[in-house]
Amino acid sequence: MRKSRLAIAAHAAILLVSIPVSAHQEGDIIVRGGFTAVVPNDDSDAINLPTDPATVLPGGVGVDTGYALGLTGVWMITDIWGLELLAATPFEHDIDVKDLNIDAGSTEHLPPTLSLQWYPMGGKPGWQPYLGLGVNYTTFFSESVDSELRDVLGAVLDVNTAKLSLDDSFGLSAQAGVDIPLNDKWMLNFGVWYIDIDTEATIDVTTNAGAAAEVSFDVEIDPWVYNIGIAYKF
Repeated sequence: MRKSRLAIAAHAAILLVSIPVSAHQEGDIIVRGGFTAVVPNDDSDAINLPTDPATVLPGGVGVDTGYALGLTGVWMITDIWGLELLAATPFEHDIDVKDLNIDAGSTEHLPPTLSLQWYPMGGKPGWQPYLGLGVNYTTFFSESVDSELRDVLGAVLDVNTAKLSLDDSFGLSAQAGVDIPLNDKWMLNFGVWYIDIDTEATIDVTTNAGAAAEVSFDVEIDPWVYNIGIAYKF
């Protein structure tokens, strides 16, 4: 019985070793997809409400984690260098006012990122780790103000309506990851990015008396982005 088990284990090990594993090489197209989490490392300016004297919320706002389906495509320029475009389905983030512990609103965004990647294996088969530097463009849309913040603004400014907008952002990004071959085409992928995302938030309000006011403040989102998924090489 023991010999039989050893024989089975040895046979399984031989099968694993014999799985054909090809290297990343010049001209390859690699498509990666998976579960992606955007985890903000956020910071916000104080919020000065236009009252007399001004009401100040020194803690600003916080941005919660968002999840979506991530998708990247890589073109191997050489055996060592690759060009990657990060895309995704829209990420949605809840926004809260830290000082008051209330919901402020929500937004969706898309963070396309173009990166130049370095693959140290240089055309050799096996695990394929990589490092990358790139440029990110983040566009925000579907911004909304939560009823809890609207009630606070109503008490302070006699607000009737409130509208939130976030400016788009350009910034640098850095990444690290690895493709773990399953065969000559399919791979597991693990990746992480750090992206510089800074935006100016603006809340436009209208009072019951018809007066208009505007509250603007800077928000640094600067998220860590984590992805786990699969990859396919053409």
